[in-house]
Amino acid sequence: MSSGFKAGRGGTVIADFDVAEVSVLRSLMAQILDLIEPGTTGDDPLERALGIGSSEEPTDPVLARLFPSAYEDDELSAEFRRYTEATLRDAKRADAQTMLDSAVPGRVELTAEQAQAWMRALNDVRLALGTRLEVTEEIHDEIAGMPEDDPRYPAFVTYDWLTYLQDTLVRALW
Repeated sequence: MSSGFKAGRGGTVIADFDVAEVSVLRSLMAQILDLIEPGTTGDDPLERALGIGSSEEPTDPVLARLFPSAYEDDELSAEFRRYTEATLRDAKRADAQTMLDSAVPGRVELTAEQAQAWMRALNDVRLALGTRLEVTEEIHDEIAGMPEDDPRYPAFVTYDWLTYLQDTLVRALW
């Protein structure tokens, strides 16, 4: 298992991953890319050119978590979403693609910019997986008490590993 991220020279961060870990990371990032496909824009050519999209709140709980409402007021939130969600989707896709491009077996050395993208991408995949698993504050107790033959066990352990990676990445950048 990866020992996580460590600070490198010149603001870089370093981690060593085995083939299985890279496979998991790449699979999860590919799923995130599929999930956050570009948002829909209106029929108006100007709206499409400006990236003005739908004001509808996502019905998928994971997408609702990744693109939460900005305001409690539905009308304000819809208007905000209309002007920002397409750009947010593009940014999340770019972060996921950065991770896909740089996640390789062996030593991974990330620039500060790549490390920031990894941090955001890890956060997105944790939010997505955590939403699907209905993760609570008691996750560590749940994992500790869960038999290894529980069909949810691999997903919970993966979530825990992603949390560990994100934590070591934050510490390495600090």
